Amino acid sequence: METTTTIGLNQPTKAPEVIKVRYVLYARKSTESDEKQALSIDSQVKEMLQIAERDGLEIIDIRRESHSAKDSGQRPVFCEILKDLREGRFNGIIVWHPDRLSRNAGDLGSLVDLMDQKLLVEIRTYGQSFKNSPSDKFLLMILCSQAKLENDNKSVNVKRGLRMRCEMGLWPAPAMTGYLNEKRIDRKGYVMVDPERAPVMKQMFEKVAYEKWSGRKIYHWLKFDMNFRSVTSNKPLTLSNIYRLLQSSFYYGKFEYPAKSGNWYTGRHEPLITRELYEKVQEQLKRSDIKHEDKQFAFSRLMICGLCGSGITADEKWKKLAKGGMAHYIYYGCNRSRNLNCKCGYIREEELVKQFVELIANLELDEKLIHKKFIEEQARIKKFQRQFYGIKTEKTESDYDPRKYAEYILTEGTVEEKRELMATLKSKIILKNKNISLV
Repeated sequence: METTTTIGLNQPTKAPEVIKVRYVLYARKSTESDEKQALSIDSQVKEMLQIAERDGLEIIDIRRESHSAKDSGQRPVFCEILKDLREGRFNGIIVWHPDRLSRNAGDLGSLVDLMDQKLLVEIRTYGQSFKNSPSDKFLLMILCSQAKLENDNKSVNVKRGLRMRCEMGLWPAPAMTGYLNEKRIDRKGYVMVDPERAPVMKQMFEKVAYEKWSGRKIYHWLKFDMNFRSVTSNKPLTLSNIYRLLQSSFYYGKFEYPAKSGNWYTGRHEPLITRELYEKVQEQLKRSDIKHEDKQFAFSRLMICGLCGSGITADEKWKKLAKGGMAHYIYYGCNRSRNLNCKCGYIREEELVKQFVELIANLELDEKLIHKKFIEEQARIKKFQRQFYGIKTEKTESDYDPRKYAEYILTEGTVEEKRELMATLKSKIILKNKNISLV
């Protein structure tokens, strides 16, 4: 039965509609350093459940998240909550504090929009509640904007502190390999020479500059001969990390911060090498394998050595012919990342292609993708025939055989087409004693 109230001269009016609020409990642990003493996720959940029980609130779901709220749209759990609100699964949020919901304008705007659409009826916190009224939404925006202001100010202050440290000649990050961070309170930000690793780092530069060692040879020397381990992870240096260290000016006393900013500083730390040695290393790197490793080969990094489990890499050779001209060959073999003395041997690309063709019947291909590529190639050929030769062909698909098309790509395709084909394989490829097999 409809309820009415009387105002003035017995004018009946409808009572305001009571909307049942179903809440999702959202607990987020902040990752910001100034909130280390904030309530943990479990504590937030416990406190909010007590409030829900006290006030008779209906909790539909509990969601937990540890992502920072500084960037818009980057929290998967929060995005799921917005999606569920739009779909009507619940229409209220209970949270410890507004800053748990948003520290950026984008996420805050999403919440206010949902309130305007009456999809979000109430946001309840430990000490306040925010409903779809101008004053409540204004207060919510102020509190969340205050949290954003704190983040922005913190970012400015951190950058200013890092800049001041750099101007003092202090390295504003964890110590580079070969150095250690000083732990004295009165020397915060200073680095000192690591007596164990610094001599090895100096030898690394000298071997590249004077003995023309490649980055990969340095990698094997550090890992197998020197048993070199980093301070932080106690693991061998990776090849990419070795190249990064070899290109770092920090070791002769200068550093740029942030990277590629053009802001250079003279460090207070003790240099391990001279600038002249550093320049010689850079010259050697420019004409060594640092460029070679960027070259793409058809089957590199797609196979595994059957003897030691390392990856398979490629190398190209040029041979001057007796009758004139140059012959070009590409060889594939173990990169020896796991065993420097692996006896896998090398196989020429032509022989490798021949073996792949013989194995086509046993290859597990992604036939949908192969068919798509076949149709695209067929359309390209028809277009070429029509434009250059005036040949009109019917739009009928010729006999299609995925194995035959794969064989065509292996023998006649470009490097990119071959790599794309190999990426569709569902089998693991093993190269052992110059023979390939499938696993």
